[in-house]
Amino acid sequence: MTDLDWAAMADVLELEGEAHRPYVQLALAELAQLEPQRIMDIGSGPGVAACQLAAAFPKAEVTAVDGTPELLARAEQRAKRLGVELRTRVAEFPAGLDDLGTADLIWTAQTVHHVGDQQDALNRLARLLTPGGVLAVVEGGLPTRWLPHDLGFGRPGLQSRVDAAMSERFNQMRAELPGSVATVETWADMLRTAGLEGTRSKTFLVDRPAPLDDGTRRWLRGTAERYRHGLQDHLDAEDLATLDRLLDPADPMGLDQRPDLFLLTAKTVHFGHNPA
Repeated sequence: MTDLDWAAMADVLELEGEAHRPYVQLALAELAQLEPQRIMDIGSGPGVAACQLAAAFPKAEVTAVDGTPELLARAEQRAKRLGVELRTRVAEFPAGLDDLGTADLIWTAQTVHHVGDQQDALNRLARLLTPGGVLAVVEGGLPTRWLPHDLGFGRPGLQSRVDAAMSERFNQMRAELPGSVATVETWADMLRTAGLEGTRSKTFLVDRPAPLDDGTRRWLRGTAERYRHGLQDHLDAEDLATLDRLLDPADPMGLDQRPDLFLLTAKTVHFGHNPA
């Protein structure tokens, strides 16, 4: 995995999970015919999706698996608050997978791309499935949009330039991962290579129109703060000044006050089942 401080990101990760809950709900509806006895959320973070899994499959034993104990503590607190049953397990991804046992349903969201050899990670996940078990991998989709094209200040099209800078940063991150392997990311084919059948991909919309709820607004502020600090060498001075103004809590055109913030994105889930 990368050397990100996941524990320090707990708040923003939980807010992100809350903002993206609609796509998880839609994806789980695709699995409503299943009657799993054991479910694992691999790379669960603070447990937002894991708690959705527990609510959707109340008869199943659901385990949130993550390499950061602080995030699993948040998952336990969340489950208690929501009144769902959730187990937690500390395990690094993918090195710690072999000790987890098997599951009838494995969910993993935006975790595989943090591993140098993505195909190997999928192979390991597939080996955890019981006969007939299902693997659901969330990777890809569409860039997130939450700002008007013209903010009323700065150059229009800020988010497109941020997307390009983030793509450059992502490519650099992938190249620097230990054992990094260049992969054509046709995920359904990669799941077939891992030995799974019936592989398919489906994309689900997240559409939160303006005005935004407070939690989603706070997540977008945290996202903009990450852009400001992480992309300072990739954006020009004018775009950095625009981000500074967006982050000014006293500015009526900033993220904390402007009424036109929205959230529009799409997440792609790739499914496959173990034929064994």
